[in-house]
Amino acid sequence: MASVVIILLLLTVPSSLSLQDPSPTKGKWKLLKKSIGVSAMHMALLPNDRIITFDRTDFGPSNITFPAEKCPPNLDCYAHSVEFYPSKRGVRPLTILSDTWCSSGSLLPDGVLIQSGGNNDGERVIRTISPCEDCDWVETRNGLVSPRWYASNQLLPDGKVIIVGGRRKFTYEFIPKSSNSGKDFKEYQLPFLEETLRSDQFQNNLYPFIHLNPDGNLFLFANDRAILLDYVHNKVVRKYPVIPGGVSRNYPSTGSSVLLPLNLSGSTKTSPPVAEVFVCGGTVPDAIDQAIGNVFVPATKSCGRLRLNDDDPQWEMTKMPIRRIMGDMLLLPTGEVLIINGAASGAAGWDMAREPVLHPVLYEPFSRKFNTMNPTTIPRMYHSSAHLLSDGRVIVGGSNPNANYNFSAMFPTELSVEAFSPPYLLGPKLRPNITGIKPGMNLVYEQKIAVNFRWRGNGKELESGKVYVTMVAPSFTTHSFSMNQRVLILEMAEIRRRFTENYVVVCSVPATAEVAPPGYYQLSVVYDGIPSRTNWVHISG
Repeated sequence: MASVVIILLLLTVPSSLSLQDPSPTKGKWKLLKKSIGVSAMHMALLPNDRIITFDRTDFGPSNITFPAEKCPPNLDCYAHSVEFYPSKRGVRPLTILSDTWCSSGSLLPDGVLIQSGGNNDGERVIRTISPCEDCDWVETRNGLVSPRWYASNQLLPDGKVIIVGGRRKFTYEFIPKSSNSGKDFKEYQLPFLEETLRSDQFQNNLYPFIHLNPDGNLFLFANDRAILLDYVHNKVVRKYPVIPGGVSRNYPSTGSSVLLPLNLSGSTKTSPPVAEVFVCGGTVPDAIDQAIGNVFVPATKSCGRLRLNDDDPQWEMTKMPIRRIMGDMLLLPTGEVLIINGAASGAAGWDMAREPVLHPVLYEPFSRKFNTMNPTTIPRMYHSSAHLLSDGRVIVGGSNPNANYNFSAMFPTELSVEAFSPPYLLGPKLRPNITGIKPGMNLVYEQKIAVNFRWRGNGKELESGKVYVTMVAPSFTTHSFSMNQRVLILEMAEIRRRFTENYVVVCSVPATAEVAPPGYYQLSVVYDGIPSRTNWVHISG
């Protein structure tokens, strides 16, 4: 009788909740902490390997409080931001005084996380937090010219951050500012954002996708089209074709986007690498209207690749194995793209989506192949996030499609964090291990560096043609867009064996700040598709 019950239970489990394939080619999930106290709507990794995450300050009580002596004045004692240390699974509450709902951020060149905008009393606030043991948020009121709610950020070659858009804001501006007045305290008109507006209520162009082109201009995608912007001279230098399919890709028809890995072999200051953008997911323009009427339109499977600097750039279309909105697209140190989280129908917004997509998908840009991974058991829908960790895993958290913390809703508020291990962490291939970088972690443009690594071949010879070195720029993730992320495949000069199981690869630091903006990167040696644990390095002028 017991065996019959087990069989019936297995037959009734939905396909998206099926048991994990024991094959390591499908990845592996692990619960890191059942509750970090807040729902991880926003997420960033600092160079000390601590995750900073936060939701919004007006959700009501969270599930973590400050010690009584540290309660913020004139506020309750609930924290809405935490620092999470994945290796020790420790949680430290952080103090946020203004509303961070649907805000944006970037890691500055000095490793400080700068965070901008939000809603209500937070819409013009700038917040910063430094990577130290007891640092907390520092807030600057009226630090922005305009309110920025649902805006996007990008670190620039000069170390400044550009903030683009926001609800009913068709402008951009720069931070950090030298003062709250004067010529530095200004914004610039961007009619493209008004041109891509669907309606004032459901715009379909919020959280625009921004990628820094290696020529120094800015690729901007909103709704279903894109431009190349010379932000220095406030001039559109190129208009790209509309992406085919009749699908909107930005909030609330939320898809995602990455700049595919930049291969720096053969590139120079005057001959930048090929730049290609990848956009996936989304839904029809009126999906949000239908969801309000309790009709949940299927999301799209479609993706588009676009080479930004071709003479006649055209979208190359393909399909994911699974329909998806609100998916997070993350670049891995191998150069692969992980698509994770989201739903298969509806739109972004409170209780506006159905059919959680539990299976991540791994996309290999060079072969253009998708592979479906093992599923999680936890739906991660609206207000979820994900981030690459230095050990090669992906941390996943958040999901709260409710107007407050609600643990009995159809899709409850989720306070847990998980780790997804891509197949490259699960063997049987052996993982290289970086043993040193000469001259050190502080790098300058065009510099030659020697990366020493160990690879235990168990009697096998290392094949130099299977070695490459990557640098990953850390991102700020919220609402299905990981701002600032990029992967650089470094140009290599030589690979040689030093002694038993120890090797050195000599490679070049990127030539320009347009290719690699100044700041921190996660450097990894990849052998036969298996990346080492990343080492933090820093590029300056």
